[in-house]
Amino acid sequence: MSASNCCHTILGGLTESLAVALGERDQHTRQHSDRVVALSVELGRHCDFSGSELDSLMLGARFHDVGKIGIPDRVLQKPAPFDAEEWVTMKQHPVIGERILLAIGNKEAIEAAGIVRHHHEHFDGSGYPDGLAGSAIPVFARIISLADSYDAIAVARPYHHSRSHRQIMDILHSEVGLKHDPDLLHAFCAVIEKSDRRAPEA
Repeated sequence: MSASNCCHTILGGLTESLAVALGERDQHTRQHSDRVVALSVELGRHCDFSGSELDSLMLGARFHDVGKIGIPDRVLQKPAPFDAEEWVTMKQHPVIGERILLAIGNKEAIEAAGIVRHHHEHFDGSGYPDGLAGSAIPVFARIISLADSYDAIAVARPYHHSRSHRQIMDILHSEVGLKHDPDLLHAFCAVIEKSDRRAPEA
């Protein structure tokens, strides 16, 4: 086995271990991440990304919430909206996730770490952790933000009910230019209408 193939094998084993660890910590987050991967890759293919670019996007999407491993149960499992202090705690998960991926040390994991760090940045600069805006936000992070938002709104949680596809899209459109990249949202609209992950209508 070549050194390159060996590195890919090791990375694959590490990422699978991380995925299992995330599922053991919080099965909802693991399942959500799987759905975000599928939506992100569909949008990436629509945008004509190369195979290697899709691999990077997939890795970032798969582990966008891995930092929740480091969030206390009292926050992560809370069946109600967060108070101000709990939000501060929850907002640490992209930074924790970045540290986890950086610790792998592999080139692909290091690239994914930046995507993970920035998936909660907003197009208008109001997001976290760094307040990046527009094209300063990595494009893969902007894609994951859209997929993440769609799935989070679609699936019922103890503190909110599930919403129909039309309701979700109305929310995403209300956030265009604020939270979401207008061009990517336009592309996402075309993708989601044909996707198996499209939420049902009411």
